[in-house]
Parts: sequence; structure tokens; C-alpha cells
Amino acid sequence: MDEGIELSLTIAQIIQRLRGSHLHSQIERQAKECLHQPDVKLESLKEDVRSFLKTSGWERKLQNAVYRELHIQLPPRHPPAPPEHLKEPLVYMRKAQASWEKRVLKSLNSMSTELGVPLAHMRPAAEQKELTNKWNEMGTDEPDLSRFRPVYAPKDFLEVLIGLRNPNHDSSEDISVRSHWGLIQVPLNVRDIPHLREAYSELNLTSGQMGIDDHALIHPDLFENEYVQIGKKVVMEEDSAAAQQYSRQGCPNGLRADLWALILNATNQPQDVMHYEQLKAGVIQHNLLVDNLIYKDVKLTASNDDYYFVFEDFLYQVLLCFSRDTAVLEHFKYNSATPPKSYIQGKVGDEESAVVYPPNGVIPFHGFSMYVAPLCFLYNEPSKLYNVFREMYIRYFFRLHSISSHPSGILSLCLQFERLLQTHLPQLFYHLRQIGVQPLRLAFKWMVRAFSGYLSTDQLLLLWDRILGYDSLEVVAVLAAAVFAFRAENLMEVTSLASAEAVLADLSTLKVMPLIQVFLFATAM
Repeated sequence: MDEGIELSLTIAQIIQRLRGSHLHSQIERQAKECLHQPDVKLESLKEDVRSFLKTSGWERKLQNAVYRELHIQLPPRHPPAPPEHLKEPLVYMRKAQASWEKRVLKSLNSMSTELGVPLAHMRPAAEQKELTNKWNEMGTDEPDLSRFRPVYAPKDFLEVLIGLRNPNHDSSEDISVRSHWGLIQVPLNVRDIPHLREAYSELNLTSGQMGIDDHALIHPDLFENEYVQIGKKVVMEEDSAAAQQYSRQGCPNGLRADLWALILNATNQPQDVMHYEQLKAGVIQHNLLVDNLIYKDVKLTASNDDYYFVFEDFLYQVLLCFSRDTAVLEHFKYNSATPPKSYIQGKVGDEESAVVYPPNGVIPFHGFSMYVAPLCFLYNEPSKLYNVFREMYIRYFFRLHSISSHPSGILSLCLQFERLLQTHLPQLFYHLRQIGVQPLRLAFKWMVRAFSGYLSTDQLLLLWDRILGYDSLEVVAVLAAAVFAFRAENLMEVTSLASAEAVLADLSTLKVMPLIQVFLFATAM
């Protein structure tokens, strides 16, 4: 497509999305109010209004909103391209995702039927009052969840990915037999170390990094002091693009919350707080079957985690509100998944009675609450925590549990992990295969959660700094391979799956950035 036409389409899309937004009405109001100022002249009206919006900070807010749209919107395509092609260009991927969705929805409906629990019902007045009173103490509640089970676990999803094949691809055409060693058998382009070095140049061994105690060429104190001062300036300037670039070398603990919110353009304006309160009211009024899945997941994961158990109440609040948020449906325009639908009043098959269920279109699975848990360390205001999590989800986390050919999709991450091991640790890969251990089966649980619950929190936040900084989940696959490289000596000694699992059982002492740096920049090619 001609670059000029592509740019025009992008601009038109962004204008269309921002027109009618709350920001648009705020800027319009400010522009009208500034007309009464004495220094605004009729003969230079346009320039004076623009100058006012710039000095009053509204121009920067508009720039940040445009920057956000550029990160989440669909790539400009030829207008007649069908919507499903924009969601996922490969037909066999779309079919696999649709088939998986049917399985998940069938599992949910079966649970509803077997347990005699409706998908949704209005809470009695007494229950509404009780929930309102204990909203900040939901963790003290001990409902009987023994009958409920997670709709699916990551290992179920992995089996689907392993079985995926491109019907148009002849595997005999592969140059080497390496691809047959691994579990992922789809032909996707993933970057190897030379290309990763180029893409992640800020992580090289001579650059200062937050999260590394000893710097080869820069004294830690000198680097950190100067770096923190730059970070404060970035926060003060309120520039999303600058914050994202800054995050590539890690965020200082005291600035991380502000920097992440800035990168994501996650605001906490009165309208955002009001939206959160409306979602909370929806939780109090109606009980959903997925609420039980959320309770169960938090109890099984975060409540048993040494780092996160104290945030149990926050997790319930955020996840219950998230399940009701129809604004999340917007991301299905660029997500290969389609929101599941159920039928009201038992009118199965009647499309007029079909409603998206749950209202946000996302059925939680085992471990889902761990996407929220680390954010609780950064934000203690529920509405701000909620807005940051929602932005993280619709930008990154949804890609970890949907089937797509996207470079940050879980399928590409799995393939990249396997290729990195096959290329740079072939002896280890071969040894593990010889004893019946597929490395991906050990690493998948880390990647599907972006390592949440496996690394210590300070190290996890340093990893997520880079996800935001590079606007990609690729670094998750790199870290998974780097962990195997770091434990390679011990893994070469193992003779069974159980012993391999034991070697990789505890990642809480690992230092993330040295591992990634050494793997990317000190590995022989």
C-alpha cells in the first residue's frame, strides 16, 4: 500500500476513535473557554488557541492519547479487507481459535448445568447490602467453592497449540530436521539472537540497567542517580513516548507506577473513577457464575503466594469489576478471539436473545488473577489499579491465551523459545528429548503468565518494564530460554522429568536482567 494512503488511513482512524471521547469534549470545552482571555485575538485565533492548549498541557494529553491509539489499533489495510482478516490473517489460526472457544464455552455451560448455578442472576437485597459492607474485606469470606473447577488450565491450552498444523505447509520442505525436535509445528517467523540484539540494543552489556548490581563501565551510584533524575523529568513532562523509551533500561521503584500509567495512558480522572464505581455497582447487583471462578482462582494462586496473599481483597475487586466491563470488548477488533455468547431465558439458537457472557468477553482460566497481582505493589487506589490492569490486558496479556500468528502471541513465543534452545543449546535440547522431556512443557507455565508467580516481585517488575518499553512480549520467551541456559549444567545431569522439574522448580532467586543480557549478548553465534 502507498505510504501516503496508509498514513491518511491511520490518521482518519485515530481521529474517528478520538472524536466523541471524553478527552475530545474536554479539549473542546477548554478551547471555547480560552476565547474569553484577553490575549486571544480574532486575527490570530487559530494560533492563539493552539498556543493556549500547548501551554496548558492539553496538547501533551492529546499526543499521549494518539500514541496509545497507535499501539492498540489495527494496522491500516485496504478498506474492503474483512474484519476477521484484520483480527487474524491466517484462516487455520482463526479456525483453531474458534474451535478452542467452543470447547471453553461448552465447559462453562456444562458446569452451569451440572451444578444448577445460573450464568447470572440478581442478588437479593440482603446479599447486596452484605456485599457492599464487606467490599474491602472480601478475602475474609469463605464461600464453598469445592464444586467449582477452573474452566481450563494452561496445560490444556498447550495441547491445543501442540496439535496446530498449517494445512498448506509441507513439513518436508524444512531445511533442517530441527523443527521436528520441538512441539510447535507451525511455520512462523521468529527472531534469532542476531536480530534480537539489534532490536534490544539498549540491553547490551555496556549500557546501564536498572536491576543489575554491578556495571562494567558505569559506577552503579553514578548511573542510578543520573538515571533517576532523568526519570523524574520524564514523569514531569508527561510524555508517553519518552516514558516508553526510558522504560527500556528499567524503571526506578519510586517512579515505576507513574511511568507505567504514562506509557499506557491509564488515567485516573473523575470519569475513570466514576466508571469504576459503576462497575462496582454492577458486581453488587448481579451475581455471575464466573465470579465463583474468580474466587476459586484467587484462592488457588495468589492467596497461596508469599508475595501476593496480602492483596486478596484488591484482586477480587479488580477482577470482579473487570468481568463486567464492556469497554474491554473493544480489543476484540484486533484480538483473534471472539467474545463468547450465551442465550437469555434459555432461548438457545435465537440470535436476538444472544448476549456476550461474561460482559467483558473474557472467561477467566487457572492463573488469570496473577496478571493483576504484581500491579498491587504499585497502585493502592482501586480505580487506578483497575485502569492500569485493563490497559495491560488489552495491550499485552490477552495475547498469552489466544491463538494467533502475532509476534507477541503465545504461539510465536513458544516457537521462539524452542528455536533459541535448539540453535544455541542443542546438546541440552537433545539430552532432554532423549530422556522424554520436552523443554516447552516445563517453560509454558512461565510464559503464559509472563512469569508472574514464578519470579520474585522486584525481578518480575523489571521484566515487565521491558515488556512495556519494547511494546512486546518477546522478552518473555528470551528469559525462558535464558533460564534453561543458566541451569544447563544441572539439566544435563538429569535423567527424568521429575528431576528436570526439580532443577527448574524455584526461580525466585534469579536476577532477570543479567540472565537476559548474558543470553542475548554473550552467547556465541
